[in-house]
Formats: sequence, C-alpha cells, structure tokens
Amino acid sequence: MKSTRGLFMLLVALLAGGAAVLFASRWMNAQAQVGGKIAVAAVDVEMGAKLVPEMLRMVTWPAGNEPPGAFVDLAALDGRVVKTSLTRGEPILEGKLAPAGTKGGLSAVVAEGRRAMTVRVNDVIGVAGFALPGNYVDIMVNTQNEGSKRGEQDKSISKIVLERILVLAIAQEASRDETKPKVVNAVTLEVTPEQAENLDLARSVGTLSLVLRNQVDPNPGATEGATKTSMLREQHPAPAASAPVAVPAKRAAAPARRVVVAAAAPTPPQSLNCVVVIRGTVKSTECF
Repeated sequence: MKSTRGLFMLLVALLAGGAAVLFASRWMNAQAQVGGKIAVAAVDVEMGAKLVPEMLRMVTWPAGNEPPGAFVDLAALDGRVVKTSLTRGEPILEGKLAPAGTKGGLSAVVAEGRRAMTVRVNDVIGVAGFALPGNYVDIMVNTQNEGSKRGEQDKSISKIVLERILVLAIAQEASRDETKPKVVNAVTLEVTPEQAENLDLARSVGTLSLVLRNQVDPNPGATEGATKTSMLREQHPAPAASAPVAVPAKRAAAPARRVVVAAAAPTPPQSLNCVVVIRGTVKSTECF
C-alpha cells in the first residue's frame, strides 16, 4: 500500500514538472514573438566593407530590448560602409557605420578631422608584430640634438614625440579580429594634421620606433628624453679633497732675556804737553 502511494506521488510530481516546463517554454516563445525584427550580420564583415543584401538577415528580437540604432529595414543598409568589424549574428547599429554616401575602404574608417599616415617599420620597430589594428602606440624618435652653443657637438637623444596613436592597419590589412602577431613592413596610423607634420619631420631627421601601450591608459608620459649622459648617469667627478696639512703647534714664547750692557770704562786722560803759539795777531794752543 505504501509503495503504491509513493509511486503515485512520484508520477504526480513528474507530470507537474513537465507541465511547468511546457508552460514556461510557451510563455518565452510568446514573449519573443511579441517583439519586432532587426537586421544582423549574416556573415563576418571586415572593417571598411560595403554592405550588400547577402551579408544581412532579419531576426526576431524581444520587444523593449532592441539596441539603440538598430535597423528594421534591409533596404536602408544597402551600400552602407562599416567602420568596425562585425561578427556573424551581431546587430548592425548606426554607430558602427560610416556616414551615408561614404565610399568603401580605409578612408571610411578615419575619424572626422583625422588623417591616415603610413610609416615604414621592421620586426623591431613594429614591436615584433604585436602592434595590430585597433591598438594604441607611442612614436619615439632617435636623432641628434643640436648643440645650443656655437661649435658645440650634437648629442644623440631618444624622445617620445607622439602618444596614444591609433593603429588603423598593418600592411594592407585593417581587420581587428586577429590577435596573432604579424611582422609587416608598413603600419598605417590615425593622426591629426599637426601630428602628421611632426611624424613626417621625425621620420626625416631620425629613426622611428613604435612603443606599444595599454589600451585603456590615457595618461601621458612626461619625459625629457634620454641622452648618453642620462643613460649612463655620467657626472663630473668632484675634486678630490686635498690631504690636510699638519700645522705645527706654536711654541710658547720664551721669556725675554734681559741683556745688561756694561758701560765702557772711561779712558783715563793722558797727560799732554801744550804750547802757546803766536802767529802775528793770532794766538793758538797746540798740545802733543
């Protein structure tokens, strides 16, 4: 009797669980059908590509959850250019597209007021191929610092001249989906007109190097550049301290001696013979 009652309760629980799952599934389907349809990418789309109907499809999207800028008409996307890569099934939004009428290619990716400039690199200058599209780099130049005084020799200096420069493309590829390093001979950078002038000058006066930086680090690096002196930390040696000269101590002054000079004894007068001589009217006395 007890076993029959247990089996009956188990059967009731299974039926109740199945009904709950069925009801939840129907409710979710009903909620999904309430929403409209939006355009998504039917295939992977590379940055700068022009959209055609074969790249797009419409999918049902839950009501109230449509992303801002989504398209509900495929005809509105015909001929538009994407300025970022799209993966299959990703909604196509207005913010990911270049302005209407833009031609396809890299020029569609360059932001308004910016320029694209290509510099020649190698496996060392290009950070061993780790500078990929979408990364940010600093530009460092090694050149000769002109002497400030006439006749002074120039000194080598390495200095970061441009910071947080966006890499648009490497060689002829602008895809940002790849993460594998790739050694190329040219890198295209997005710069302002002023930065383009500085970059062209730096390229002509010295050797360029790319310095890969953190994607989300906006802080500038306040440096004064590195010279041979600062690198080796050379300093003018301080003059050697001369050995102290021993100064003999002064002797105590000897007491002054009193010198007594004996007075010379008076010479005893000698007896003289004197004679009075009269010459004319002159009278004199001569002694001998």
